[in-house]
Amino acid sequence: MGLNAKYIQSADTVDYTPTSAVAAGSVVIQSGLVGVANLDIPANTLGALAVSGQFDLKKTTVAIDAGAKVYWNTSSGYATTTSAGGVYVGIAVENVTSAGATVRVLLNK
Repeated sequence: MGLNAKYIQSADTVDYTPTSAVAAGSVVIQSGLVGVANLDIPANTLGALAVSGQFDLKKTTVAIDAGAKVYWNTSSGYATTTSAGGVYVGIAVENVTSAGATVRVLLNK
């Protein structure tokens, strides 16, 4: 009987080969999968995206409560609590005021 599954790597990162260069700290959306580049990834070169953990994401000028669902607005390039025009990225783990520049998010949770 053959294998039904084969272990490849931990679930903290996924392989990613971008068609254009990706800077460290960039949020990358692949359909519904959200990742963050921890290192620069040159174009057409295999790299890795973090898909779990806590990250500070730049956000719009809204207050966000811990536990709120957070979305990445692909047009503006900011985190928000508005799902319209965005992709779900995770859950806020700290309260942040509207004046705060970032929100701490537990990715893909």
